[in-house]
Amino acid sequence: MKLFTEIGRFLLMLKGMFARPENSKVYWKEFMHQCSDIGIGSLGIVVIISIFMGAVSTLQTAYQLVSPLIPKSSIAQIVRDTVLLEFAPTLVCIVLAGVVGSKIASELGNMRVSEQIDALEIMGINTKTYLVLPKIVAALLVIPMLVVISAALGIWGGRIAGSAAQILSTTDFDKGLLQSFLPYNVFFAMVKAYVFAFIISSVPAYYGYHVKGGALEIGRASTKSVVVSCVLILFADYLLAAILL
Repeated sequence: MKLFTEIGRFLLMLKGMFARPENSKVYWKEFMHQCSDIGIGSLGIVVIISIFMGAVSTLQTAYQLVSPLIPKSSIAQIVRDTVLLEFAPTLVCIVLAGVVGSKIASELGNMRVSEQIDALEIMGINTKTYLVLPKIVAALLVIPMLVVISAALGIWGGRIAGSAAQILSTTDFDKGLLQSFLPYNVFFAMVKAYVFAFIISSVPAYYGYHVKGGALEIGRASTKSVVVSCVLILFADYLLAAILL
């Protein structure tokens, strides 16, 4: 019953976000602030993870493909498809669930505990629309961009690693990138990115918005939001793969 209660409260929170905004300029300012916070604030960790993710994929793929009958250009194909289908959308979004999700949950939890949300509601402001909606919309805009950047940097990191370790030349790598390329893989990666972006932003916002207690409960809500977000991302990853592939 507790699970159904949590789902019901979550859906009611989403429903309450779509009330008519009081002042669009204020919402636009908050939206741009969240885009900067989520996008630029997470760019550094995404760049580092993506480059090394692609580099390690190249090295490990070359380690396993020992047969002389397999052309070296196939290493690039495997790295490309692995990065596009799984590493860029899923691994990066799991990291962002910890970086962005904990921040959203702790920020809203602190506002709830310090009664700032109650003060805004007394002033007649729809706090769900003002506090939660800009975070979700900003995540839906920015996180897919981060996934695209991650995919590009992952492939580039694999190309650099292959050349530096003298596994295959950049010409062979570029040749492998163009072989048997399926544009549908890019579409599948973007679908995953949007679904994961919604999970990363909405679940922590729910836990932070409904915090009760003090500083200890804020920490618990932040931790719980990250754990639930990661589990939902993995579950959604399986469902999307089963449905779309």
